Amino acid sequence: MASFFLSSSASVGLPPTHQALVRRIRQPSPLISSSMRCGVSSVPSPPTLLWRYPRISPSRPRLLLTRLPSGVGCGAHEHHHPHDHQHHHGHEQTCELELNGVQKAILRFAKAVGWVDLADLLREHLQLCCCSMILLLLSAACPYVLPARAAKLLQNAFISIAFPLIGVSAALDAVLNVAGGKINIHVLMALAAFASIFMGNSLEGALLLAMFNLAHIAEEYFTRRSNVDVKELKDNHPDFALKLELDEDTLPQFSKLNYNKIPVHQLEVGSYILVRAGEAVPVDGEVFQGASTITIEHLTGESKPVDRKVGDMLPGGARNLEGMMIVKTTKSWEDSTLNKIVQLTKEGQLNKPKLQRWLDEFGEQYSKVVVALSLMVALLGPFIFKWPFIGTSVCKGSIYRALGLMVAASPCALAVAPLAYATAISSCASKGILLKGGHVLDAIAACQIVAFDKTGTLTTGKLMCKAIEPIHGHWIQGDPSCCSPNCENEALAIAAAMEKGTTHPIGRAVVDHSQGKELPNVSVQSFQSLPGRGLSASLTSIKSGNGTYQLLNASLGSVEYIASLGKSVNESDKIKEAVKTSAYGSNFVQAALSVNKKVTLFHFEDEPRPCVPDVISTLRDKGKLRLIMLTGDHESSAWRVAKAVGIKEVYSSLKPEDKLNHVKKSSRDAGGGLIMVGDGINDAPALAAATVGIVLAQRASATAIAVADVLLLQDNISCVPFCIAKARQTTMLVKQSVTLALSCIILVSLQSVLGFLPLWLTVLLHEGGTLLVCLNSIRALNEPTWSWREDLQSFFVSFRSIITALTEKITSFGGNIQPAPL
Repeated sequence: MASFFLSSSASVGLPPTHQALVRRIRQPSPLISSSMRCGVSSVPSPPTLLWRYPRISPSRPRLLLTRLPSGVGCGAHEHHHPHDHQHHHGHEQTCELELNGVQKAILRFAKAVGWVDLADLLREHLQLCCCSMILLLLSAACPYVLPARAAKLLQNAFISIAFPLIGVSAALDAVLNVAGGKINIHVLMALAAFASIFMGNSLEGALLLAMFNLAHIAEEYFTRRSNVDVKELKDNHPDFALKLELDEDTLPQFSKLNYNKIPVHQLEVGSYILVRAGEAVPVDGEVFQGASTITIEHLTGESKPVDRKVGDMLPGGARNLEGMMIVKTTKSWEDSTLNKIVQLTKEGQLNKPKLQRWLDEFGEQYSKVVVALSLMVALLGPFIFKWPFIGTSVCKGSIYRALGLMVAASPCALAVAPLAYATAISSCASKGILLKGGHVLDAIAACQIVAFDKTGTLTTGKLMCKAIEPIHGHWIQGDPSCCSPNCENEALAIAAAMEKGTTHPIGRAVVDHSQGKELPNVSVQSFQSLPGRGLSASLTSIKSGNGTYQLLNASLGSVEYIASLGKSVNESDKIKEAVKTSAYGSNFVQAALSVNKKVTLFHFEDEPRPCVPDVISTLRDKGKLRLIMLTGDHESSAWRVAKAVGIKEVYSSLKPEDKLNHVKKSSRDAGGGLIMVGDGINDAPALAAATVGIVLAQRASATAIAVADVLLLQDNISCVPFCIAKARQTTMLVKQSVTLALSCIILVSLQSVLGFLPLWLTVLLHEGGTLLVCLNSIRALNEPTWSWREDLQSFFVSFRSIITALTEKITSFGGNIQPAPL
């Protein structure tokens, strides 16, 4: 089927009512969930005009279609597991909605008589809605303050002015929806309002529409508030970059700056750009010339400014506070840090949690039940309960009660209950925590175990080589001296050649230790990587003195791996015993090198991160979580770090497959699941197998980032307690919102059917419940707490600070009042 989408720019040439409809066909209708809000007409129509339908946009829908046909969808029924990362690419997920022939005919007629233009002017206009509400309230007050005759005339005048302000657009939208075969909350509200006129209750009908419009304007505000962080990121990012123009084979210099202003998406990797004071870095890059102080608070939540000099990396979006820098770009706009943050956050808001998926599946059946119950009340009420068929607001008839039921039972409040998920995702993004969907929050809240990788996660990961010790095969029989006076340098040269280009912390430490030292020349001939064990290579080396080449067979890795290469059990035992009796003890991180039967032991030192003890104590004492360490290091090194940070359960000497199996087993046995926290360098399988994988994004490999559920932009784990507390807070808020929504629906529906509530009060309670749910949901922007007691204490502290501030203002205002002179 041929189709095309109408973006905001593409819709400029359309008639105004088409533009209005394009703008307003957005978030799912309040008549239950998102799937109902992107429905379709039951009557086939020609594919001449299709509407764009961004699912994450907060605005209220207008041309509301209640169900898509088979094969055309918004992903309403997609099932997401925390590791089912088939995310939608792009910023919006869209549905294609079309107008049928009847709707087009109505639009042509409405355009001809000016109805469309007037509706576009009045539709959801905040000031006009407020004016209408004021006029209606004055109308309601007239009988109590004026004589009956004057009150009636003034009341009719006020209603005659106020009703069109809110009723013109509502009538057009309702007619278009009905013409498309769709019955939803907006149609029901318009029907109830205009039916009230014929029943002699025009004031009630007008109040109903005014309150409904004001409530939805407020809902839009709260929904926009939940996405403010992503919007601020996009708004603060530069659209253009200052690209330096260079001649061939010349490098940029401050003394000669010729640049062109180009769009950021046209920047190529390797380009040189100028970043002046007060400007933001458009894409990720490296400082080529200059030095400055930058802030990345809006990216990672880290408020402390940091200094950057030549050779330092800059993330896209970092703001230059002072000075001028020439930056060499290392990533394109599509791969830059800021674009990834915005993209992942928006995709996270698209990946729906379990509650939203349930609402999608529940929506169609619920709407049918509500319509059926309303018809039963309207048709059977006069026969069973002897109600009048039409009635008034005083003596309520069955139609009046049925309209009240349809209004009260429409679950607007239930549909906005998942708003807390989007709010929490935005709140986490402001702290440098990227979640790949609301379903991740549910999974985190259910987990009872947190497993930590050691190197690079609990520790700094910046290993330093403290000693190189020959331990086996270096001594000639009968001679206690070493076989070569330079064996330590030779071992370092061989290890550095094997580890060149590695990302593993031990490999980086070996290469760093070799820098600036005079070492023998070694070249690698063949190379093999053995995950979880080490490296194996064939090398050639220039032998000292005579300049002849020597062929070397070398293996580098864990002590267990090198010991297993011994030709006999006795030789393997000797290597292990030599490690145990090392002169440097067993508290260091160790790696062994075997070269032609000679074994050398490397000792590395790695310190715990400063923030880790506080993180561990918070998770253990406040979060009541079981904490474990999973590491490939030997037992003594693992326990040294564990004792320093406060972890009491340690599993050491684990190969990657051992980590994977341990994570799987613990996830099964724990019931709620397991959170795996790693640096993403060699723990991608464990991150993928965990219920929730949390990874340090600055260090992680592309594979680890792909399988992880949570990305930490700060290069530490200080945000892990916040993330877990935020997940628990969000699930608690959602449960509260659902309970509140269901209570409002049930209580107001019963009161309406029993005739205790007039229509306007039904709408007031219905929309009031929806606003309460919205207010409750945006509490996810607040700092999370670990228990309801802390939550209550935080509320009283905030309340007391507000009262204190008001008291101080009143006191200062009173002190400034001078007595009038006598």
